[in-house]
Amino acid sequence: MVRIRTRDEILRVAAELFTRYGFKGTSLHDIAAEVGCSKATLLYHFAHKDAILLALVEPARQSLIDLVARLAGVDDRGVREAAIDGFIDLVLRYRFEVALIYDVTPQFLQEPAFNRVRELTDALVAGFAGRSADPADQTAAKVLLAGIAAVVIDDKRDEVELRPALVAVARRALLPGKD
Repeated sequence: MVRIRTRDEILRVAAELFTRYGFKGTSLHDIAAEVGCSKATLLYHFAHKDAILLALVEPARQSLIDLVARLAGVDDRGVREAAIDGFIDLVLRYRFEVALIYDVTPQFLQEPAFNRVRELTDALVAGFAGRSADPADQTAAKVLLAGIAAVVIDDKRDEVELRPALVAVARRALLPGKD
């Protein structure tokens, strides 16, 4: 039980420090000191700082996997709306994790645990593009995905206020005449 509590405390403290100082600005020593444990204890639970990051973003990664699986079952006519709603809900639910991923993206995507992230992102782009192979549709989808994520990271409004605005903008851009 103590090990589980220590692991959970490490994750909680790491999340706070990553929020305050960024991933790169937080050391394992900083985390251990704040938790009140030795660096050796921290390393018992997490082999390196990237392992803490991976544990923190795992729920968001799993939700992305689930979203892509749901989109696979939606026909081409409805996939854009399903992708818009699903992605906006995901990034609003995992604001901290999205911000953390953006903070460390290049090294993060090299982690073996996240090998599927590119594949999942491509599937999400395809959903936003309505499964169109047209380069303009693909570009619009990528711009919208990045823009939605950036707004969610930066905008401090709550989900109730922000979600309708994001959905309206995405639908206006991808579903002309349906907003």
